[in-house]
Amino acid sequence: MSQTYQNLTIETDDAGIAVLTVNRPDKLNALNSDVMSDLEGAILKLRHSDRVKGIIITGSGDKAFVAGADIKELTDLNNFSGTMLSERGQQIFNMIEQSHKPIIAYVNGYALGAGCELAMACHLRIASENARFGLPEVSLGLIPGYGGTQRLTQLIGKGRALELILTGTPIKADKALQMGLVNSVFTAEEGLEASKSVLKTILQRGPVAVGKAIEAVNAVFDAPGKGYHVEAEAFGALCGTIDFKEGTTAFLQKRAPSFNGN
Repeated sequence: MSQTYQNLTIETDDAGIAVLTVNRPDKLNALNSDVMSDLEGAILKLRHSDRVKGIIITGSGDKAFVAGADIKELTDLNNFSGTMLSERGQQIFNMIEQSHKPIIAYVNGYALGAGCELAMACHLRIASENARFGLPEVSLGLIPGYGGTQRLTQLIGKGRALELILTGTPIKADKALQMGLVNSVFTAEEGLEASKSVLKTILQRGPVAVGKAIEAVNAVFDAPGKGYHVEAEAFGALCGTIDFKEGTTAFLQKRAPSFNGN
């Protein structure tokens, strides 16, 4: 079965593995509002499809998994709209994290900003050797807003999470593996098939048990759940700052930003 959205492609094989590909290679698969809507609809459909047993999320082309959010869409955000955007992104990524069907991110290139957040929302992350991970939002006067502050801390610990978020410096696949951000690394030629192989192993187990295992592991982090609200409020507040306007303007003008702390 093959299904095409405006910004995504979905191909499902006879084993019930659906490969969902973010398909904006000319924009390095950046997530704009249209892609997010497609992603929401696709995940809902795949979660409720009897034919689909597991999902792989990846990016089109050989440069990027998802190279972040679409910066042009961020420039007009204010306190209210920024909070709403963050909460919507969190909701869509939570759908991925809470899926009882296993979802693997095959990170085949740049996973920056919202792209790194998308990968972290998946249950497992498999990377190609050329993958790069980073949360560079502070260079725009922002913070990760789609659950990144929470999930990165859960995955690699507070100290390393703060290092990546505060510096905004991307890391290579081997360092991401060392930190625990990814589960395994393969060559670009092997990566997708390796992801399918891992998923096929999971699909040989009891599907109800797999779903309950995902639910139970996610429950470990339920208590600090208010962190997502704190993140969304902070993201929205930053959208009203001069530094945010300067950061996004500088990015679009291809120059270094000049922040003044306002």
